[in-house]
Amino acid sequence: MTTLAVLDAGTYYHHRTIYEPRYRDFFDEIIYTRDLPEADLSGVDTLLVSCRTDPSVLHPRREQIADFLASGKTVVAMGSTGHPDWLPNVNWTDTPTNFWWWKEGGEIGLKLATPDHPLFNQLSLADVTWHYHGYFQVPDGAQSLVDVGDLGSIFYEDTVSTPGRLLITSLDPMYHHGSHFMPATTRFLDGFLPYLKGTTAELAKTT
Repeated sequence: MTTLAVLDAGTYYHHRTIYEPRYRDFFDEIIYTRDLPEADLSGVDTLLVSCRTDPSVLHPRREQIADFLASGKTVVAMGSTGHPDWLPNVNWTDTPTNFWWWKEGGEIGLKLATPDHPLFNQLSLADVTWHYHGYFQVPDGAQSLVDVGDLGSIFYEDTVSTPGRLLITSLDPMYHHGSHFMPATTRFLDGFLPYLKGTTAELAKTT
């Protein structure tokens, strides 16, 4: 059995995303973040760290997560989780955020960096576009999925920094879907979670 586990930080937006019927069946296991130190991850293939999970809870789990990645597993780190503090080889730059772009429109500068990536069989550029909080410098050998102009990436896949797979993004779809605004975030989850469930099953066969 392949297992996709998700971290629940106990917020209203995590509850709506994780427990309500629209997405509940994608998650094989739900781990409350405060229970992570005692969690047995040996049967988990992909760990989804929900957006806006408190980095101060994740930082003490660096070694646990590093061991998980060392066993060839997948970690998905969504936005506003303090990635550089608890994951290896993450280079992040904060920028001002236009929180009202989704209402005002105009040019936001996002582009698909790898349009032939399998993720984009499920998602379009519009589905990953609502705003951004900053950008990453992609490690050598890793692959950007969505770039912001020529500055860097807001979503990338890293299979070189560890024996496992990292999907790193600054996107925060759970927050906005759970808050009942920004329609693109719901479309993102509609495409991303089936993709993640499918790749979890495929990669589990090789580990």
